[in-house]
Amino acid sequence: MRALLLGMMVCCLDQARGGEMVLWPQGAPEPRVPTEPAEVATKGKDGISRRTNVSSPRLVPYLPAAGVKRTGAAVVVVPGGGFGLLADEHEGSDACKWLAGQGMQAYLLVHRTPTNKHAEPNLAPAQDCQRAVQVLRARSAELGIDSKKIGVLGFSAGGQVAAVACANECLAPVDPDKQPVSHRPDFLLAIYAWKIYDPAKKALRADLPVTAKFPPTFIAQMGDDSGSLAQGSTLLYLALLENKVPAEVHIYEKGGHGFGMNARPMAPGTRDWSARALEWLQGRGLVN
Repeated sequence: MRALLLGMMVCCLDQARGGEMVLWPQGAPEPRVPTEPAEVATKGKDGISRRTNVSSPRLVPYLPAAGVKRTGAAVVVVPGGGFGLLADEHEGSDACKWLAGQGMQAYLLVHRTPTNKHAEPNLAPAQDCQRAVQVLRARSAELGIDSKKIGVLGFSAGGQVAAVACANECLAPVDPDKQPVSHRPDFLLAIYAWKIYDPAKKALRADLPVTAKFPPTFIAQMGDDSGSLAQGSTLLYLALLENKVPAEVHIYEKGGHGFGMNARPMAPGTRDWSARALEWLQGRGLVN
C-alpha cells in the first residue's frame, strides 16, 4: 500500500511539473541521495545556473517548436558538474534547445547529485541514464519517438556517465520475471568526457569496457583540457575502431574544459564541435 501511495504521489508530482518524467516512481535504487537538504538551483558569478541536491531523478522534455519538422529521434542530455552538482544550463537546457531546433526531441537528465562522496560516484547517475533510455524506449509510440533512434549526449562528468552507461549491462537491479526494455542507446555524443583516462595504467577506466555492443559514437575534446585529458577521448576512439563500432573524433588544440554550448574567444573548436556533431547526426539520418 505504501508503494502504491508513493507511486500516486510521484505521478501527481510528474503532472505538476508540466510533463517532466520521474524515472523511479517507486523510489530510486541504491545508492540514494537524501531528500534533505532540498534540491536547489543557483546562479553563479558567471551568470550560469547550476543544480544540486537532486534526490528524485527525472527527465525534462524540450520538444521541437511548431513548424520544425520532427525527425523521430530523441536525445538524453547528461550535464556535467563533477558529481557534486549539475551544470544543467550551458551543458543541459542550452544543448536541449539546440537539439530541439534540429527537429529532435531532447530530454534533460536531472540525475541524482551529489554523489561525489559515494564509493562509486558515477553509479547512481549511470543508473539514471540507463533508466532514461528505457523510459523513452518504452514510451516511444506515445511520445512519437522512433525506438531505434534514441541517443545520449554527455558533457564532462555527464560524458563519463553516458559512456559507462553504454558500456555496461543494467546497473540497477532487474526483475528476473520481466523482460527489460533495452537500456542501450542507439548513438552517443561524448563531449570532453571527464576522467575516462586512467593515467596510472595509461588506459581507459576499468568500468568502461568497450565492446561491439557500444553504440556509434561522436567524440569532441580540447587538447589543452587538463580536467578531461585528450588521451581518454583518443583511447575511446581507438577502442571503438578495434571493435568495429562507427566512431568519429575531433580533438582541437585549445578551448579548455566546461564550455558546453558557449564558444570561447580564440578557441574556434568550442564553436566548431557542434557543427561537426550536426553533420555526424545528419549522416546517420537522425536530423534533417
